[in-house]
Amino acid sequence: MDEHINYIHDYCLANGLTLAVAESVTAGYLQYMFSKANGAALFFQGGITAYNTGHKVKHLQVEPIHALDCNAVSQQVAIQMAQGVCPLFNCNVGVAITGYATPFPEIGIYDLYAYYAITCKGLIAAAGKLVPAAKEPEAVIEEYAGKIVEACCRYFKGQQKAQAVG
Repeated sequence: MDEHINYIHDYCLANGLTLAVAESVTAGYLQYMFSKANGAALFFQGGITAYNTGHKVKHLQVEPIHALDCNAVSQQVAIQMAQGVCPLFNCNVGVAITGYATPFPEIGIYDLYAYYAITCKGLIAAAGKLVPAAKEPEAVIEEYAGKIVEACCRYFKGQQKAQAVG
C-alpha cells in the first residue's frame, strides 16, 4: 500500500494538487495512511472524521434531508463529503467515505457496505460502493481504506496516461 501512497504523493506534487479526507466509517484510518507518505505535508492538507449526520451537514455541507433519510450513508452523501472537504482544507482533491463497519440491526443494517467518492477540482473523479470481504470491524476499516487508496491511485494513473497522450 505504501507504493500507492507514494505514487499519489508524487502525482499530486507534479501536478500542483493537494488532498484532504472526509471520513466516517474509517474513523481516521485514511488520514493516517496519507500521513505516512514521505513529505506528506507537501500534498496532504488534513482531514475530518465526521461520524454523525449533524457533523456531516454542519462541516461538510451534506444535504440534511437526504442525509437524515439514509443515516448519512449513500453515494450522494459520499460525493458531498468529498466536495465539502476541499474548501474546508483549501485543497483541490477530496477523498471521502461513509458506511458501516459493523451491523446496525436497530436500523435494519445487517450487511456491511460503504460508499466512497474522490473529487478533483470540483469534479467527481471516482465514486462507488464497497462491500468488504472482511467481517471484523478493524479488518473492514483497513479493507475500505486500502480500496480507496487504490481507487485514488487508479484515477491519477489514468490522468497521467491521458496527459501523456494529449
